[in-house]
Amino acid sequence: MRLPSFWGGIHPPQKKDLTANKKIEEYLPKGDLVFPMAQNLGAPCQPVVKKGDRVLIGQKLGDSEAFVSAPILSSVSGTVKDIALRLTSAGIYENCVIIENDSLYEKDPSWAPIENYAEADPKEYLKRIRDAGIVGFGGATFPTTVKLSPPPDKKIKWLIVNGVECEPYINCDNRLMLEEPEKIAEGLKLVLRLFPEAEGIIGIENNKPDAIKTMTAEVAKQGTENISVVPLAVKYPQGAEKMLIEAVTGQEYVMTALPADVGCIILNVRTVHQIREAIAAGEPAVTRIVTVTGEAVAEPKNIHVPLGTSVRELIEFCGGFKEQPLKILSGGPMMGVSIRSIDIPVVKSTSGILALTASCAHLAPESACIRCGRCIERCPMGLMPSVLNPLVLMRDYKTFEENGGMNCIECGSCSYACPANRHLTQSCRDGKSTIMAMRRKAAVK
Repeated sequence: MRLPSFWGGIHPPQKKDLTANKKIEEYLPKGDLVFPMAQNLGAPCQPVVKKGDRVLIGQKLGDSEAFVSAPILSSVSGTVKDIALRLTSAGIYENCVIIENDSLYEKDPSWAPIENYAEADPKEYLKRIRDAGIVGFGGATFPTTVKLSPPPDKKIKWLIVNGVECEPYINCDNRLMLEEPEKIAEGLKLVLRLFPEAEGIIGIENNKPDAIKTMTAEVAKQGTENISVVPLAVKYPQGAEKMLIEAVTGQEYVMTALPADVGCIILNVRTVHQIREAIAAGEPAVTRIVTVTGEAVAEPKNIHVPLGTSVRELIEFCGGFKEQPLKILSGGPMMGVSIRSIDIPVVKSTSGILALTASCAHLAPESACIRCGRCIERCPMGLMPSVLNPLVLMRDYKTFEENGGMNCIECGSCSYACPANRHLTQSCRDGKSTIMAMRRKAAVK
């Protein structure tokens, strides 16, 4: 039987075997922890602590009054050492709270499960989700409370849990489904209480048969009739929200529409897991699972780590480098960003640290476009990357925008498919960022 999928896309090598069978290991940091104040899509936080303050696990370090935001909480107990600019995975210096870890790991006593949580008013869930600092842990880091608060006129029919993890090398979601499926299933049940008429669907790519089997058995065990597990064809970028909606529901919709416009809400499996932990166990979102992998890493691992931990410590925990890496990415090879230093903190969006050797990261020189149309065939958004690329190079941003350039999801499919090695994704990213900067500048005037 043909499995559900979407139009376009590519089939890059998976490279997941390096960590697919590695159980999640716990790691406690040794050095100072760094907490950037911009860790979600939306308004950045402002520090609510000062130098010299003692903080506990789960205590708020930063917050914003903006609706589209989520607080930053401490993942350790210790003392605020400084509030200063520090380098982050974005390659820029951001305002950060630096905590000197006292290694006692004392938790803020105000954190506790919601009393009688399974029958509590679902509106309590929304407040708890925000207080816990929960965002989309798939990488977009959109504040989850906002996502779960659609406009009243949007009828939610499907609540889709994204267990696809289509990015090569990365296995943090796969391992979570294998090791703690009961918390994912219960988390989805709790979220469905906010949308009692909706159907819960857990989408998992077919290259994770054990995860499909495990989650299917857990859903059956919990007796949830309105939740199902849907195996999906293996194709990148199956995990992108528009592609996932098309694959799971069969709906095609305009590029500018939001998931709620077509009756959908999409949550990553780690996000759903964290919702359950915050509501049922009183555990705030102060950790995440990171896959540290790549041919340059001595012992690739999946690591459960407190936010703010130095990437350098994680690499050392994996035995260091067995070969000097040519490139180190935060994230996977398709949508990850190259990092300038390993002295940066793990943040809410850090799904993986990928260290590539020269043989794996070789980048062939660009040549002239041969008009083959492969980028157009592979673009899941139906764009024409070969047209958008020269528009950015000529700085014709108006025409770039008119041709749908702002709808690029930067998945990298066009660059991967291009036989001329054109930097198509990079130029679209540059075009989008330039236009956004121009809009911000115009808004200030």
